[in-house]
Amino acid sequence: MRSRRTPFLAAGLAMAMGLASLPPGVQAQEFASSQRQPLDRIVAVVNEGAIMHSQLENRVDQVRSQMAAQQQELPPQAMLRERVLEQMILEEIQLQLAAESGLAVDDTELNRQVRSIAERNGMSLEQFADVLEADGLSLAGVREEIRRELTLRQLQQRRVGSRVNLSEQEVERFMEQEGVAREQAQQALFQRKANEELDVWLQEIRSQAFVDNRLDAR
Repeated sequence: MRSRRTPFLAAGLAMAMGLASLPPGVQAQEFASSQRQPLDRIVAVVNEGAIMHSQLENRVDQVRSQMAAQQQELPPQAMLRERVLEQMILEEIQLQLAAESGLAVDDTELNRQVRSIAERNGMSLEQFADVLEADGLSLAGVREEIRRELTLRQLQQRRVGSRVNLSEQEVERFMEQEGVAREQAQQALFQRKANEELDVWLQEIRSQAFVDNRLDAR
């Protein structure tokens, strides 16, 4: 019997994602067989951290599954691997910044989020764990992935949110152009500017980090 795919967490700031498209950065120890990559190696050094080949291959498989489920055309394997690795590098930099800033998600908040995800899918926590297990995942592994995503969200809100400013003129112009209420205009404009500032900030922290990309090294 096919297992039921369960939406549980969106990448970045959104909180809705299917198990067929797992969030970034899931550790290979949780989701891949140890026999799959018997000889692991470092594919990128990021400041004091490292990204392993097994982690990269695990993520590439996840992205391929997600794109296939959405009937998207897959890029060449080498290009896909490069893009995925760059995303993992950016995430590793952010996690390091979060650790340096003392950002952390406590178990109380984590439990609340996990329970909320299960309830949104009409399941108890026990049922949610059973569905994860049927998909070859563990509740403990998914909990840590949710913790990681929440940590990234906290960091991005702290570093990017303060950069976003809206003028009254911008809001009124948006209301006239789109024919929406003030609150909707403010939310839409804030999200648009926040995304723009996030891209700028990510480029900044990427340029300031020490990164040794060893993907093509043999």
